[in-house]
Amino acid sequence: MAVVGEGESLMQRCKPYVAMISLQFGYAGMNVITKVSLNHGMSHYVLVVYRHAFATLSIAPFALALERKTRPRMTPWVFLQIFVLALLGPVIDQNFYYAGLKFTSPTFSCAMSNMLPAMTFVMAVIFRMEKVNLKKARCVAKVVGTLVTVAGAMLMTLYKGRVVDMVWTKHMHLHGPQPDAAAAAAANKDWLTGSIFLIIATLAWASVFILQAATLKRYDAPLTLTTLICFVGTLQAIVVTLVMERSVSVWRIGFDMNLLAAAYAGIVTSSIAYYVQGLVMQIRGPVFASAFSPLMMIIVAIMGSFILAEKIYLGGILGSVLIVAGLYSVLWGKHKESLEKKEAEAMEIPVAVKAIDGNGGIMEIVELDEVQLEKAQANAKAGAATTVPVEEDRMRGKDEA
Repeated sequence: MAVVGEGESLMQRCKPYVAMISLQFGYAGMNVITKVSLNHGMSHYVLVVYRHAFATLSIAPFALALERKTRPRMTPWVFLQIFVLALLGPVIDQNFYYAGLKFTSPTFSCAMSNMLPAMTFVMAVIFRMEKVNLKKARCVAKVVGTLVTVAGAMLMTLYKGRVVDMVWTKHMHLHGPQPDAAAAAAANKDWLTGSIFLIIATLAWASVFILQAATLKRYDAPLTLTTLICFVGTLQAIVVTLVMERSVSVWRIGFDMNLLAAAYAGIVTSSIAYYVQGLVMQIRGPVFASAFSPLMMIIVAIMGSFILAEKIYLGGILGSVLIVAGLYSVLWGKHKESLEKKEAEAMEIPVAVKAIDGNGGIMEIVELDEVQLEKAQANAKAGAATTVPVEEDRMRGKDEA
């Protein structure tokens, strides 16, 4: 029986790791499949519409069933926040991300998306959701990590360098068609444009984190909130697509790669991913969940070089190393911050303590006034036991009566 118990305990400990690793494979598959779909001519505006339509349909039943009794009342201010969230997330973030993915590569797009924690930290400082005290190591780590991450993104954007041949792609690159000077210049221009699009997309997604944290305080129903954001975002994306795409043929979708890309992105990376991340964050916290994001970049690099014959450049490798180093510096700072908060909560002295008589026996529960609370805190710091004179407390109670 003891062996079974140990096995169950080990399995419980492994579940968050298995869940997050599986999730990174899901994200990696989305990037590769979407790149194939965009290369075959699918409009990224239409892809955003179909993706969030699938996401809405897959999340809505769970929101209706699980949050039926706990759903708060909708107010005009909350609806305005949902409208802005839908505009930032499904519309701006996804359209710019897909446009950047079309002009660059899946590996490059994943590397740039690793800037998200650093950008979120900067915006949290701007909106006073985070405090920076440079006298503490954790704050220095977050600031330095943010600067290193931005430096890595700038390096990837402005410098490509030579092609780094992998073992399985060296023969393909050597014998494949070589682009002329004009084609190479156009490709470099598209690469720069795609980089700018990806930075805008990441900035929009960081804004979603900031605004969503504030919205959840007023509307504490995560599944319903996600459903509403996806639904409103679908309507907004339809309007954007009607403005940007005048041809009716762009809306046609069959049982092909375009349908797979839309369904996969909507169901796997919007619905299932949200649910899995929520479970993992409840168990291990957001820092643990964020720490696995660089793994997606490695998986995409391998899948992209196999499936898409994607070229990997020296600038991309160097920039990725800087981004990952900066990312983990920020996450380390956040981890230390969460540990400090837990320690501070554990050190808090309750306002009611057990009164102990001279023989060490517990007499009764008494409440501490401010003077006694200060004494108790001083004793706790000194390692002494927290005691309250019973007779003195009883006399004080009689006088007050």
